Parts: sequence; structure tokens; C-alpha cells
Amino acid sequence: MKVHHISQKNSVLNQFLIEIRDANIQQDRLRFRHNLERIGEILAYEMSKSLDFESQTASTPLGRHQKPLIKNELVICSILRAGLPMHNGVSRLFDHVDNAFISAFRTRNFDGDFEIHLEYCATPDLTSKDLILVDPMLATGHSIVEVYKSLTEKFNISSINILSAIAAQPGIDFLQTQLNQNSQLWVADIDETLNDKGYIVPGLGDAGDLAFGSKL
Repeated sequence: MKVHHISQKNSVLNQFLIEIRDANIQQDRLRFRHNLERIGEILAYEMSKSLDFESQTASTPLGRHQKPLIKNELVICSILRAGLPMHNGVSRLFDHVDNAFISAFRTRNFDGDFEIHLEYCATPDLTSKDLILVDPMLATGHSIVEVYKSLTEKFNISSINILSAIAAQPGIDFLQTQLNQNSQLWVADIDETLNDKGYIVPGLGDAGDLAFGSKL
């Protein structure tokens, strides 16, 4: 799996990253969701450069003009519910993309380890498609791996691009051991550690709660 750390180069992306981390600014749910959408757009733009292109021609009022356009058949899959704002941002860049949604949540077992539960999946046929898997927080990496295993067991997917706003290095290391060479990670920012509850440090908290409110 190839890792692309986008904020290593200075850009406006840093403004959105600092705002989603700021404990005062992030209390504005609308602004938090909007910033995640904009991060999704930037990651999608950077990812688009790695796709396959073929030349297409447009007829203008005065002649003809050619440009290379994306030829991949793309499907965006967001992990509910936290992935929805970034999903919206990514989908704004790709006009003819299909969409999939899958739920994943984790619980602790008696040994103190995490168990991942997948409860809902709505997806088109992913056979020979290029999947964009959206999850704003890549912490332990186990949720993404379970989603990856579930989908690749059912479909022969051409490639997988994972888009995350913030990832922890231990989670990235875990993905490296589990995903194949047709996978790439596009991450806005990377933090070094996880706490004993599996949350990214310094991270930003629970992205789903910040975007949509607390849950039972």
C-alpha cells in the first residue's frame, strides 16, 4: 500500500485541518462538516492525478478540442456515519461516480481488544471498479480492514483508494500488513500515537459526534 501524506506540502488544506482539530471551532457542527467536505475535495483532487485517463474531444462553436479525461469506473464508499461529510466532498469532484455505504463500529471484548461489527451495506456491483473508501479518522485501522475484507470477498475490485482526514501511524502500519499492492492511502495529516482507548492523539475527538451530535 502506497501512502500519500498530503499536508507535507503547505497549502490551504492546513487551514481546514487546524479548524477541525480546534476544540472551540469544532463546536460549530456546520463548520466542522463543511471543513471535512473541503478536506474530502482536496484529497479527491490529489487522488485523481493517479487515475487512468483517455483523450476525449469536445466540439466548440469554432472547432474541436481534446483533453485527457478520467476513464476509471469509480465507486465512493463511506463508512457510516462519520464518513458522510467527506463523501459529499469527494462526490462533488466526480460527476458520474456510483455510491456505496457501509456501517462499522467497534466494541471491546473481555481481553481488552477491539471487535469490529459490520451491520449495514448498500453497494452497487464493484466488480472491476475502482473503489474510493472514505473514513475521516484512521485510528487502529481495523474498521477499514474489515470493510476491505468484506467487500473483496464479494467483488473482484480493481483498486482501492482510502481517503482519511487524520490517520495514526499504528493504524497505517496495520493497513500495510493487510491490504494488497493495488491499495493507496491518501491522508491529510498523520499523528504518531493512539491512547489506551484506541483514539488518535492529538487527533480531534469523535468525528461522528462532532459532525452529527452525540449518540447513545
